[in-house]
Amino acid sequence: MDRKTEGASEGSAAVKRLFKGVPVLCDGAMGTMLYARGVFINRCYDELNLSQPELVREVHIEYLQAGAEVIETNTFGANAFRLEHFGIRDKVREINMAGARLAREAVNQIRDKQAAEAFVAGAIGPLGIRLEPLGKVGLDEAREAFSEQIAALTEGGPGVGVDLLSIETMTSLTEAEQAVAAARAVAPGVPVIVMVTVDEEGNCLDGTSAEMAARRLSDTGADAIGCNCSAGPATVLSVIERMRPLTELPLVAMPNAGIPRAVEGRTIYLTSPEYMASFTRKLVKAGASLVGGCCGTTPSYTRAMRGALRALDAMESGAEVMERRVEAPTTPKISPPPLAQRSKVGAMVAAGEFVSMVEIVPPKGINCSKEIDGAAQMHKLGVDAINVPDSPRASARMSAQSLCVQIQQHVGIETILHYTCRDRNVLSIQSDLLGASSIGLKNILCLTGDPPKLGNYPDATAVFDVDAIGLVNIVRNLNCGLDIGKNSIGESTGFTISVAANPGVPDIDQEVRRFAYKVEAGAEFAITQPVFDLRVLEEFLRRIESFRIPIIAGIWPLTSLRNAEFMKNDLRLAVPDGVMTRMAQAGSPEAARAEGVRIAQEMLAEARPMVQGVQVSAPFGKDKYVAAAQVLGLTEGVGV
Repeated sequence: MDRKTEGASEGSAAVKRLFKGVPVLCDGAMGTMLYARGVFINRCYDELNLSQPELVREVHIEYLQAGAEVIETNTFGANAFRLEHFGIRDKVREINMAGARLAREAVNQIRDKQAAEAFVAGAIGPLGIRLEPLGKVGLDEAREAFSEQIAALTEGGPGVGVDLLSIETMTSLTEAEQAVAAARAVAPGVPVIVMVTVDEEGNCLDGTSAEMAARRLSDTGADAIGCNCSAGPATVLSVIERMRPLTELPLVAMPNAGIPRAVEGRTIYLTSPEYMASFTRKLVKAGASLVGGCCGTTPSYTRAMRGALRALDAMESGAEVMERRVEAPTTPKISPPPLAQRSKVGAMVAAGEFVSMVEIVPPKGINCSKEIDGAAQMHKLGVDAINVPDSPRASARMSAQSLCVQIQQHVGIETILHYTCRDRNVLSIQSDLLGASSIGLKNILCLTGDPPKLGNYPDATAVFDVDAIGLVNIVRNLNCGLDIGKNSIGESTGFTISVAANPGVPDIDQEVRRFAYKVEAGAEFAITQPVFDLRVLEEFLRRIESFRIPIIAGIWPLTSLRNAEFMKNDLRLAVPDGVMTRMAQAGSPEAARAEGVRIAQEMLAEARPMVQGVQVSAPFGKDKYVAAAQVLGLTEGVGV
């Protein structure tokens, strides 16, 4: 049996024709047509299958009348995760079944009137969330969501459910693989098309090259692979040309009508139907056998593309391009240097030595002389490293990376760069980390980051493309010489990878689960949030014993009762009543600061046998470095 029809072997002979290499015309955009009919963009377009079925059916009929041989159901976003945004997660089955029924009714109506053969493809878009290792949703959860949608689309079998499945606009190869796996498990006899979307350079949005995408998509067991949406027909053409030599599967091309432009307050697509038709011929000659349109295309585009296809000798074009095949490139994976060779902190952690760190917060302006002087004092006293937070509490401050570089250059002490996901997308994250490695920053603390609403600019937007777990995966890949798309960067970035832990968080079960994921992702040691209750630390260490990595305990010398109340109520840290009482009984600000130092010293003495290091957070105020030195028992020469 030919590989390209293997997945469709249980389907009808008519459906198999779609995968024989003869050009087949698919429809265009559904959303564009619904929007043109007055449906507001904030509506759930998939739900229109239930509330305005006639409107959806009319769009299908228009595409069929324009010459489309395959129409897609109005179910692109009809998965549990996307529908949850509209409060209708429980309607996944109902919406998808309605979508399949409406498309089938349109096909039957055209067949009865025009005796034209047409097929229904179940449209399946991305889930709208990030999957592990870069996101919080597991691969099994993704497959479950895809399975639920696919089961509804195919319910009833041929003639009732869809004839084939169109998994499209995939920005992540991992997500595409889960979608195909779900299709093969739930509907093994239904043919599957899977398409990625790419940037203007023709690479997938997760950084994967078109060539590598062709190889990975071919290995999923799909019946056809390709590219849709993206930056218009020229970009999709380049992807098809790059994919064609690397697979024997039929290729699918469904570009949008170019990049949308704002014209007199309206967002419109400027690519004409005639221009799209000219690229239809080029796409077929390049090897695409299923062609159609995406965003911005309408039945007028479909009609023009139908005319272009009539002018082609499709069988000859298909035979020519199917003969070329080369081996797909492979990306070598580099073994990162041993932990002991990456940095001083890494060497101490690897050797089991006790590490002392002091946290120094960047200034709110451009003058960091006080911070550099403080780092110099700590270095003189024998502190091993300086931790530099990344805009803590979402405050606007000098970049942590800048302060780290200046401290290392002027003082010579090693720094640990706190790096959050709050302000950066995955491309910016990769750029920052490559830059950090190139200028000698080798210790990274991977953090999700505080949301902007906690800071002094609450209207600022957050990114959160990934969380701390996803960030650890990115750093680990960079250490192995691979970028976010698993392409080679030439050499290892050589970072030591640390993560945060919060033993006193109210939901300790969730914290332990997330910590386990961080360790699995590649974390090599952890730094805790400030610890004020030894019992909390002991319980956390017991819970993580089976996957424990070296733990650095965070110690924060309190400065006042108000400071203690902030820790307990605002930061939700576990502060025992006894500590609150001691801070309340201090008779003056000076006495309160001294009491806070004594509490921190006691915590460090008790925690020291359990952990492999300490991070002392220098409190705010003119004596903050004095307090940090006192906690560590390093007071000589600090002007106590």
